[in-house]
Amino acid sequence: MSSRKVTLGLIQTAVSPDPAANVAHTIERIREAAKSGAEIICTQELFASHYFCQVEDHKYFALAESIPGPTTEALAAVAKEHGVVIIASLFERRAQGLYHNTAAILDADGSPLGKYRKMHIPDDPLFYEKFYFTPGDLGFHSWQTRFGKIGVCICWDQWYPEAARLTALSGAEILFYPTAIGWHPSEKAEHGARQHSSWETIQRSHAIANGCYVAAVNRIGREAPDGGPGLEFWGQSFVADPAGIILKKAAVDLEENLIVEADLGALEFQRTHWPFLRDRRIDAYGDITKRFLD
Repeated sequence: MSSRKVTLGLIQTAVSPDPAANVAHTIERIREAAKSGAEIICTQELFASHYFCQVEDHKYFALAESIPGPTTEALAAVAKEHGVVIIASLFERRAQGLYHNTAAILDADGSPLGKYRKMHIPDDPLFYEKFYFTPGDLGFHSWQTRFGKIGVCICWDQWYPEAARLTALSGAEILFYPTAIGWHPSEKAEHGARQHSSWETIQRSHAIANGCYVAAVNRIGREAPDGGPGLEFWGQSFVADPAGIILKKAAVDLEENLIVEADLGALEFQRTHWPFLRDRRIDAYGDITKRFLD
């Protein structure tokens, strides 16, 4: 098995009410990750602000910005300075009344490679994203960066094997999931362990089924915009290898740059010894495009 190593950096932080401070703090952490050897660096979901989707309030549309825009320009300068790839999860203002939950992908020379718009939009208690975000319309893709071919999905996308499969079929060697997920404090004692286990397990399964690395980066801390009940984000960002083994995991409640070495040469071994892509019966999957088989 030939070796082709790349070092990943996942930026797990707490978030303040001040967007400018959050961007500055994340840039500082990106610089630290680069100095620690990270080559592909990913932020958590919507890192520039509190997770405002806990409430439906028109004032939060003011947080959105264009892509490219001020934040991607600042991050592009950092990417170029340090020679690192950056995946940045942002609230995109596409047009009047049209907004997306979007990840921008910047190559190691600071050039924009593209963007991914979140495809699956939840609408659950304290996760009222349908109020803010239009479903993505760019499909599932991967991008050849200086250090490897990467794919990106966002948070709620991580529960859908179809999204992971299509991203892997586009050539992704590493699948990144910027994330903002946590416990309802009132449910944590009864359901918390099961909820976290499900989240971790489904993403490890994507790594196994597709023979690729999976990197999930989450935020920490309790956030309660407008004095609501709040969410307790569970952190625990992690990287799983193509066999679904967790290589490294961040803490539940600490800010952390998770620095993990990945050997992309392992994909060839995994995909030839467990040839799931070879044995797919694509001739028999037509019904997958139906909502339900009555």
